[in-house]
Amino acid sequence: MTTLIWLRQDLRLADNPALAAAAHGPVVLAFVLGEAGPWQPGGASRWWLHHSLAAFGTEVARRGGRLVLLRGDALTEIPRLAAAIGAEAVHWNRRFEPGERQREAEMARRLAAAGIHGRDFAADLLFEPGSVRTKTGGPFQVFTPFWRAALAQPEPPRPLPAPAALTAPENVPTGLELEALSLMPRLEWWRDMAATWKPGEAGAAGRLGDFLDRGLNDYDSERDRPDHDGTSMLSPHLAFGEISPRQIWHAVRTRPPSSGAECFLKELGWREFSHQLIATFPDLATRPLQPAFAAFPWVQDDNALVVWQQGRTGYPIVDAGMRQLWATGWMHNRVRMIVGSFLVKDLLLPWQSGERWFWDTLVDANAAANAASWQWIAGCGADAAPYFRVFNPITQGEKFDPAGDYVRRWVPELARLPAQTIHKPWLASPLELAGARVRLGISYPEPMVDHARARQAALEAYARIKGATS
Repeated sequence: MTTLIWLRQDLRLADNPALAAAAHGPVVLAFVLGEAGPWQPGGASRWWLHHSLAAFGTEVARRGGRLVLLRGDALTEIPRLAAAIGAEAVHWNRRFEPGERQREAEMARRLAAAGIHGRDFAADLLFEPGSVRTKTGGPFQVFTPFWRAALAQPEPPRPLPAPAALTAPENVPTGLELEALSLMPRLEWWRDMAATWKPGEAGAAGRLGDFLDRGLNDYDSERDRPDHDGTSMLSPHLAFGEISPRQIWHAVRTRPPSSGAECFLKELGWREFSHQLIATFPDLATRPLQPAFAAFPWVQDDNALVVWQQGRTGYPIVDAGMRQLWATGWMHNRVRMIVGSFLVKDLLLPWQSGERWFWDTLVDANAAANAASWQWIAGCGADAAPYFRVFNPITQGEKFDPAGDYVRRWVPELARLPAQTIHKPWLASPLELAGARVRLGISYPEPMVDHARARQAALEAYARIKGATS
C-alpha cells in the first residue's frame, strides 16, 4: 500500500509516527509551502526552513525515499499528489496552531471523497491538548499546577527509530526544486545565522548530545546567564520538528537525576503549557487573555518601536539582546524577558508589536510559545508576571551579566568600559568615557527614557485599567 506523508513542522525521520506507520511499504513525503494565512514563516524562519528542507531531503534520498516540494494550498495539493502516485492513505502529524485542526479535518474529508484514507498521529507534544485537565475538567491557566498534573500522567512513549530504508513508488512527480520555493532572503543578512546554526535532524542531535554532556547538570544555575553558554539552544530544532520533545525527554531521563535536569524538563513543560493555551484560546497572539487589558492605554510610537528593534535604546542589556536577535535569529531567554519588559513597560508599546517582531526575526518562532511568553511578560496572559513587576534593565544586566561580557560581544562600542559602568554608561565619568572611546549621543545613544519615570507611568496606566474594572 502506497502512503503519502504530509509534512509540516516535523522534518525528521526518527520519532516521526506518521512515517513510521507507513515505512513498511512504498512511501512519498511531501512538503507544501503555503501562500496565505497568519502563520506564514517570517524572514529568519524562512532561512532556517530552506536549510532544514535541504538536510531532510538529503537524508530521505540517502535511504532511498522521495521528498516532493510543492507550493500552494495543501488542501488542494496533497489530495492531488496522493491521486497522482496512487496512494491509498495519507498520514500526517497533528498540529495545534489556530485553525490547523480544522484544516486537518477538511483534509480528511477531501481525501475520503477521493477514496483515500487520512490518518493523523501525535508527534509534537509530550501531552496533547485535552489530556491534562483540572479536577473540574477544564484547561489549566496556571503553569505550576499544569506541570504537576502533567508529571502525574503516564510517562511519554519512547521515541520511534528512524527507518533504515525507504521505498518510493514508481512515477513520482518531480515537484519543485528547493530554490523555487524562494525561501532564501535576497539580502545576505543571514551570514551570522549560518555561522551559528546547523539546521536539520543531525544538527539537532548534535545540539542535544552536546548539551547533555556539558550543560544539563548545571542548567538551573546557568540558564539565566547570557554571558555563559548555559542553554540547550534546541528551540529552533523543536520549532521545525527536527527533534521531538519525546526524544529530548527520554534522553534527559537516561542521565543521572539532577536539579538541572528537572529544571530543563520544566522549560520543556512551558512549551507544552503554551500549546495547551493556544489550543484553548486561538487568538492568543492578538488578544489579551485578561479582558481588562483590552482597555490598556498603549502608546502608538513607530519611531520608538524601530529604536527598540534596532538595539539603540541606550540601555546596554536591551540593545545587546536586540542585536543578538538580528544577527543570529535567537536571543537568550533571560534577555527576552528584559527586552520584552522594556517594550511594554518602559515604552508602553503594545505587546503585540513585540510578538510580531519576534515572529519575523526568530529562527525558533513558534506560534504558541511566542504568544504565551509575550502575554506573560505583559502581565495580561495566563500565569502572567504581575504587571507591577517591571524589569530594571540596569540591575538585570548587573545581576546576569556581571562582568559585562554579553554586552561587550553585542554592543562592541561599549567594550572598553569597566564592568562597574558598562550597564549604565551615562553614569561613567568623563575620564572613563574618554578612555573607552565612548561618546554618548554619538557613538552610543543616551537612554531613550528614564527608567524610574517610565516605571511610574506604567504603574499609573495599570492602576487606571484596574480601577475601571474593580
